[in-house]
Parts: sequence; C-alpha cells; structure tokens
Amino acid sequence: MQYAMEHNISVQQTDLQAQFSALDIKQSKASQLPSFNLSTSAGFNFGLSENPTTGILQKNNFFNSGSQLQAQVTLFNWFSKKNINEANQLTYDADQQQTQKIKNDIALNVAAAYLQVLLAREQIHVSNIQLEQTKSQLENTRKQVEAGKLPELNAAQLEAQLATDSSTLITNESSAQQFLLQLKALLNLDAGAPFDVETPPVERIPVESLAELQPEFVYNSALINLPQQKVNELRIQSAIKTANALKAAMYPSLGAFGGLDTRYVNTQKIPVYDQVLTGYSPTAFRTNAGGGVYYGVEQPVYQNGPTITKYLTSDPFSTQLRQNFGQNIGIGLSIPILNGRRARTDWEKSKLTIKNLELTKLQGDQQLKQDIYKAYIDAAAAIQKFNANQKAVQTAQKAYDFANKRYDLGMLSTFELLSTQNTLMTAKTQALYAQYDYVFKMKLLEFYKGQGLKL
Repeated sequence: MQYAMEHNISVQQTDLQAQFSALDIKQSKASQLPSFNLSTSAGFNFGLSENPTTGILQKNNFFNSGSQLQAQVTLFNWFSKKNINEANQLTYDADQQQTQKIKNDIALNVAAAYLQVLLAREQIHVSNIQLEQTKSQLENTRKQVEAGKLPELNAAQLEAQLATDSSTLITNESSAQQFLLQLKALLNLDAGAPFDVETPPVERIPVESLAELQPEFVYNSALINLPQQKVNELRIQSAIKTANALKAAMYPSLGAFGGLDTRYVNTQKIPVYDQVLTGYSPTAFRTNAGGGVYYGVEQPVYQNGPTITKYLTSDPFSTQLRQNFGQNIGIGLSIPILNGRRARTDWEKSKLTIKNLELTKLQGDQQLKQDIYKAYIDAAAAIQKFNANQKAVQTAQKAYDFANKRYDLGMLSTFELLSTQNTLMTAKTQALYAQYDYVFKMKLLEFYKGQGLKL
C-alpha cells in the first residue's frame, strides 16, 4: 500500500497542487510586510535639456544618474490581507486532505486488485485439484476398460472431461496473470518488471464483526475521519475567508509611504568669457521727461569677448549625492468610488461560491450515507451467501464422494459421475467468489469507518 501511495502518478499530481497552495501561503504572508523597492538609473543627455540638479535648460552634453529607495506599508484595510492569508492556509489544508483522499482511493483499488489476484490463484488451486481427480479417474477407468469391466465410452467421456479441466486451468492461470498486471499498473511498476505477491489464506485476512460496523455509527465516523468530508468543509471555510477579503476591497484602505533619493550630474567644462558692450537695444518701457515728453528705454547688449575668465565644472560625486539627498514620508488614503462595480460583483460571486460549496458538501454527505447503508446491506447479504455456499460445498462434496464409490463399483455411469463432479466444482467456485466478496465488502465498511485497510 505504502509503495502505491508514494509512486502512483495521480497521488504525485495531487501533491503538486498542495505545493502550489503552500507557495500561495508564503506569498500572502509576505504581502503583510512592508514593501521596499530600490531603483537606480543612469543616462547621457545631448543638446538642449534640463539639468536634473539645477532645473535650468542648457545646451550641453552631460552624464546623470539617480537612485531612489521607496517603502510602503498598509496600515488598515479591513483585514483583507489577513483573510486572504487564512483562506490560502485553509486551501492548503484542503489540498493536503485531497491528496490523502487520492491515497485512500488508490489503497482501496490496490486492495480490490490484490483480492482479485488471491481469488484467481484460489481458482487455480481448485482447478488443479479437479484436474488431478479427473486424471486419477481416467487411469482407473482405463484399467477397468482393459480388463473388460467397463466400456470404452467411459474412458472417452473422462478424456473429454480432462480436456475441459485443462482448458479451465489455463483460463484461470491467464486471469491470474491479468489481475497481477492490473495490480502492477496501480503500483506504477513497469509491466515487464518481475513482481509477485504473498498469497495468505483468505481466512487470515482480519475482518471486523458486522455488529461493530452498524451503518449509522460508520457514517458518523466517516464524517469525522474521511478526507473527502474534510476537503468539503475546508473549502467552505476558505471561501468564507475569501468573501470577507473581497468585501474589504469595497472599503477605504489606509497606508503609509516613505522614500529616499539623490542625484548626480557630470557636465563638460563650460567656459565663461569676458563680456563686451556692443550697443543698445530698445525695450517696451518709456520714461516721462515732463511736459508730455517720453523717451524710450534702451538696454545694453553684451556678447562674449575673446577672453575666458573661468570654467564651470560639476561638483564631486560625493558632494552632489550629499547636497541632492532628499527624503519623503506620508500617509495615503485610497477610497474606491467607481470601478465598474467590479469589487461588489466579485464579493457577490464569492457568496454564491460559498452556497455552491455548501450544496456540494450536503450532496457528498447524502451520497456517503447512501453508499454506507448500501455497503452494509451488501456485506450482510454477502455473509449469508458465503454461509449458504459453504453448506452447498459440503453437500456437493458428500454427493461426489458417494458417486465416486458407486462408480468404482460399477453402479454409476461416467456421465453421472462427471455431473456430480462438475456440481462440486461449481459449488467450490461460487464459495470462493462469495468468500472474497464478503471480505471485500467488509473491508469497504472498514474503509468508510475511516480506519484504513488492513490486509
């Protein structure tokens, strides 16, 4: 069982889903912490552009860089993130229980396949006994035919029966191999890999008393212990937490933010020339000379002379970082006003999801109860059928023993002997089916009880 649970592909796929849910938990927990983001940039400007440190448009080629560190934290959002975190945790728990359910289903399928293999091998054993009996009868009949006590027809009839018994044995051996192949597939074993199972007597398989597996008691235990019932309940709780988180999205949220930033610019050396007066140019202003006389105001016009008086250069890197260092801090309030009714629609859909999950749980509980009561009725009938078949085997065995003695004395025809022998064979086969059917149905009740499978 353990090997099947560890290597079955369906179990591994379901376990991967649980691992995805575990990552969602980590992410939702981390979202409750403040966020920190560092950004930096560097570039080279050409032509006329704004100097980042002075804000002045200048025609110059310069290198600039800047860095920012921003932090943000949610102060209050109506417990939206808390509910999302709890919803993810419940989803993870549900996925784990879903994995356990798949494991239980695999265990049940493995148990059924294992019992089929045991039944097929028991049928092989019965077929071998039948074949040996027919061979022994044929040998004795041959001797009597050669002695003239019995006609050749008796030997011919036994030879036909021997061929039939051989065919039955081959069919049962083939069936056993097929069931073993099915079991290997459930265990995810290579079809060509050597594999066999232990074949203990079916009487050694532990089975609880039917009195301890009353359907109402089994049902109440199943509601508590079976993974599927836990999955349904956990998914409802997760959906409720998700609905609470979506409802919180319709209310204002309060957050705080802060940041640090600084800049650096490296320009080419800019020469500063002496200024030469070249004339005057009129302006829009006038001055009152009195008596209604006004004169236009002119301004001097200068141009760069031929002499460089000095050079303008960038401050050192550390100096600029220090001088341009800035900080910011604040509180932000986000109020949803109109967003296409998306938040309310999501919340209303989440309430419908809860209702749907509740109906799924109710339907699952009803189906579980019906399955348990049916399994109990089937188990009770299987016990009675098994007991009846055991009595049928005892009666058929006695009839065959008497018929064999009468045949040896020449008081019974070969046809009548073979008819009695086939009746015994049928009774034994039906008894085997009934016994294994009884064991499996009892194991099914134990499974519903939530105590696993013991073989």
